[in-house]
Amino acid sequence: MLGTDLEIVLHKATGEQRREKPDQDNLGFGQFFSDHMFVMHWNREKGWHDARLQPYQDFSVDPAAMVFHYGQAIFEGLKAYRGKDDQIYLFRPRENLERLNQSALRMCMPRVPVDRTLQALKALVYLDRDWVPDNEGATLYLRPTMIATEPALGLRPSEEYLFFVINSPVGAYYSEGFNPVKIYVEDTYVRAVPGGVGEAKTAGNYAASVKALTEAQRKGYSQVLWLDAVERKYIEEVGTSNIFFVINGELITPPLGGTILPGITRDSVLQLGRDWGMQVSERPITIDEVVAASEDGTLQEVFGSGTAAVISPIGELRYRDRSIVINNGETGELSRRFFEELQAIQYGHREDPHGWRVRVG
Repeated sequence: MLGTDLEIVLHKATGEQRREKPDQDNLGFGQFFSDHMFVMHWNREKGWHDARLQPYQDFSVDPAAMVFHYGQAIFEGLKAYRGKDDQIYLFRPRENLERLNQSALRMCMPRVPVDRTLQALKALVYLDRDWVPDNEGATLYLRPTMIATEPALGLRPSEEYLFFVINSPVGAYYSEGFNPVKIYVEDTYVRAVPGGVGEAKTAGNYAASVKALTEAQRKGYSQVLWLDAVERKYIEEVGTSNIFFVINGELITPPLGGTILPGITRDSVLQLGRDWGMQVSERPITIDEVVAASEDGTLQEVFGSGTAAVISPIGELRYRDRSIVINNGETGELSRRFFEELQAIQYGHREDPHGWRVRVG
């Protein structure tokens, strides 16, 4: 019941329903929302139904909705880019929807119809195309979300769900912009365990990380780098991104194994690295290996990858009482190359040999 023949209805916002557009020079991240949203419902009898593009508005949800009590909530994040000749593009949106469906399977939620949902995403962005910023580096961020809405108490999968997509014009994710950030290596709290839900983009994962993030930020760090939950030594991911190390010319990122998110930007970086003839490794890496590489001078660069920040160079890792400064705290050449190459593809300024860019309209 994936709804491949799903009918999508359009209800355009009226004049009074339209929202004031923000100053493009002061967008921040996730603070403003566009005129329209996409909504559809699922239940066991009808499957996906009542799909519509509608004005952005509040929901009315029963206090007993199962999302509030048992946490069935998943989401995605992707961006729309205003490129050359005023064309608007999405970057690998099908992969986002396929990953959403993997999260749905893990959380016992229904899968969305990828083709029809992708059509809806493109229609929504086209409808709100005036909200896609034209400032360099600014984008329209899309947040597809699914929640359990059946009003019932008792632990089991819900039999009713709401799927929606909202849009937010955004600037840089980190206040530092494309400058190195400082990351705190967390070895007290853990994010995910083998056999858990670490690879799913589910809301509870992020709620569980807030305490560690808050404590790290109090100490002056932008984010947390998580270690494995069993031995507390294998590096996993940053709170908002996957992580890469360049050690003695080798591009290294932790392998997918159920405890970290299979990032789409991560996959893109790996592909570009291979295209460029680099030694690319998806392998276990310990914090002790990073410390040793820092001490012997072979640790060249560290950076995060993700939809929000694209590439985020890391200038310092704080591990226990040790400060690991990377590349003198400056942005590395490879970090910059990945950032510029991905941005050029995303905005349509460069060839797209892997077919990642999807035109809207």
